[in-house]
Amino acid sequence: MWGLLFALAACAPTIGLGLGAPSASVLDLAPPATTEASVSTLAPRSIPAQPPVEKKNGTTGQRVRIRIIKKKKIITRKKKKITRPSPPVTANAARTLDLPKEQKPDCPPLGLESLRVSDGQLEASSSQSFGLGPHRGRLNIQSGLEDGDLYDGAWCAEQQDAEPWLQVDAGRPTRFSGIITQGRNSIWRYDWVTSYKVQFSNDSRSWWGSRNRSSGMDAIFPANSDPETPVLNLLPEPQVARYIRLLPQTWLEGGASCLRAEILACPVSDPNGLFPEAPALGSSDPLDFRHHDYKAMRKLMKQVNEQCPDITRIYSIGKSHQGLKLYVMEMSDHPGEHELGEPEVRYVAGMHGNEALGRELLLLLMQFLCREFQRGNPRVTRLLTEMRLHLLPSMNPDGYETAYRRGSELVGWVEGRWNYQGIDLNHNFADLNTPLWDAEDGGLVPHTVPNHHLPLPTYYTLPNATVAPETRAVIEWMKRIPFVLSANLHGGMNDFSYLHTNCFEVTVELSCDKFPHENELPQEWENNKDALLTYLEQVRMGITGVVRDKDTELGIADAVIAVDGINHDVTTAWGGDYWRLLTPGDYVVTASAEGYHSVTRSCRVTFEEGPVPCNFHLTKTPKQRLRELLAAGAKVPPDLRRRLERLKKQKN
Repeated sequence: MWGLLFALAACAPTIGLGLGAPSASVLDLAPPATTEASVSTLAPRSIPAQPPVEKKNGTTGQRVRIRIIKKKKIITRKKKKITRPSPPVTANAARTLDLPKEQKPDCPPLGLESLRVSDGQLEASSSQSFGLGPHRGRLNIQSGLEDGDLYDGAWCAEQQDAEPWLQVDAGRPTRFSGIITQGRNSIWRYDWVTSYKVQFSNDSRSWWGSRNRSSGMDAIFPANSDPETPVLNLLPEPQVARYIRLLPQTWLEGGASCLRAEILACPVSDPNGLFPEAPALGSSDPLDFRHHDYKAMRKLMKQVNEQCPDITRIYSIGKSHQGLKLYVMEMSDHPGEHELGEPEVRYVAGMHGNEALGRELLLLLMQFLCREFQRGNPRVTRLLTEMRLHLLPSMNPDGYETAYRRGSELVGWVEGRWNYQGIDLNHNFADLNTPLWDAEDGGLVPHTVPNHHLPLPTYYTLPNATVAPETRAVIEWMKRIPFVLSANLHGGMNDFSYLHTNCFEVTVELSCDKFPHENELPQEWENNKDALLTYLEQVRMGITGVVRDKDTELGIADAVIAVDGINHDVTTAWGGDYWRLLTPGDYVVTASAEGYHSVTRSCRVTFEEGPVPCNFHLTKTPKQRLRELLAAGAKVPPDLRRRLERLKKQKN
């Protein structure tokens, strides 16, 4: 339920930031003068499966026909075809397009991947089906398990469409600077575009093309050579327009004209006031809104610790396969110690290295909490004085470094997802669900098989078990600290956490864009800031207390707290304190411990803020008292000794 707090705002369409106004000459919205021939179209054609013959000059021996329409006459010319490209850009393609050797994005993404560009802003010449419509032509969009459903993995033009195109309406004058494309995401088919042209318009009727610098002819951009690798093409010259069209020219032989795309674009000012002013997006919090690699992350955490030394502590729970430390920021009014009755809460991010938003949100959260605590913010002050918060921003630092080097728009869907060993940490925690469900079906729970703190399976503890060092580090961390509440921004260890420890955990899907551009981080922070704080406050919901020995008043560790009607128990920490998350209502709660008589009492959870105290005092059983006497070397009375011997004989 609480995961919705994050997810509902995550994919809401927003409008791009205004980043400054260009000169008046850039704002001339009239298209350049062109003849009909200047917007020529290469006849669509699929690339043959066999590789072309390479000539000494770097071109291929293959030839294609280009049809140029000029004054109603058809002229046929022969032109050497560029080689089939491999990302980012082949040498031949670079010469044809007169592009720089290394291309780096300058403008941020327009927002196809993040859904800032709405479905209504996308059009196409044709579509094979609704599930392959223009609204599915978004970078990194994923398909369902079945082809032909409503959620396929690209825009695909009809087979008979001789001049396919995908069009994006930016909604206002925009400076277009580049395009990123992928093929179709599908487990059944291989479809991708291998070359395309780009056209622009201010009214969607009159169009002009992107020109090659050297020849002055319409540029043909190399596209993809596989379905998933993002390929970036910067325009020879940025163009200011409202509409942009991608016109596939060639595609994989036997396949269809299918693509996913992101448009790189910078907003421009509108001096004539013809378009409504875009609302300013971002955050007023003075935080470090950028992507941080390992060194930058470590430096930022150190700065927060130095700024707020009284409420922060940095520690490591282990190392990655490559030796990078898994750093945790602890935040509390007494960092470094577990206070009796104070719950432990954690946030974990970066399980998948290419899912960068969670990492940055936790880095922003620690900056925000430090700053607001110093300013006396009552909400933050109460959070850090009533709980001990642990923030692990990067569970998979090796994977993140791989993704970071590729960059936010070019990392793709899977690069950097796994750790350095190729292990998906999302699926690396032991499966405790299956044995519990089997035991429940056999009527063995809870008398024979417990419904909490399930042990690790034997296979999982073997020396040759495929368990990543990052996974082992997190498991040991779970065992050391009595966590009550947790959220993973994003991954499947929530079931493991719930069944192996006391901790209630949810998985949070943060955004439609795994690795958003830096300029989107301020708005993503605003989208999720309140939800991050509100989720932490849920640890106050339910009951809390201490289970003590009635004679000594000492806390009893590992006592079991069972709630009638809920088939999942929790246990006390080493000081005897416990926390049980419950919604408002009346509950019958039982505390039990080895060597003690169980105690049952009623506890009412109200709608008032804060956990309800529900303490227990347990009395030792006679058998336990005897064990303690014998252990202490005390003499046993003769009559009691004879009675014990008789009981032992009867038992034998």
